[in-house]
Amino acid sequence: MSTKTKVALGIIGAVAAGVAIGLLIAPETGKDMRKKIKKTAGSWADNLTHLFERGKEELEAKGRSAKASAEDKMNKMKETLS
Repeated sequence: MSTKTKVALGIIGAVAAGVAIGLLIAPETGKDMRKKIKKTAGSWADNLTHLFERGKEELEAKGRSAKASAEDKMNKMKETLS
């Protein structure tokens, strides 16, 4: 896991904890609180889904790049040995 990913997950975790604490100590009725928690949880789920999809795409791109680089080096070695 890269440093950027760790930082992003740390920030998301800290924000989630802060929002949860804020929701729990806010003076609202139970019904309003449940609506707010449901809306917030849905938003977090969407953000995490987007984050994981982006991470997957970046990982796949790096894999393709590494494969292309390895193939290029193999071709150069073959040319040198021929």
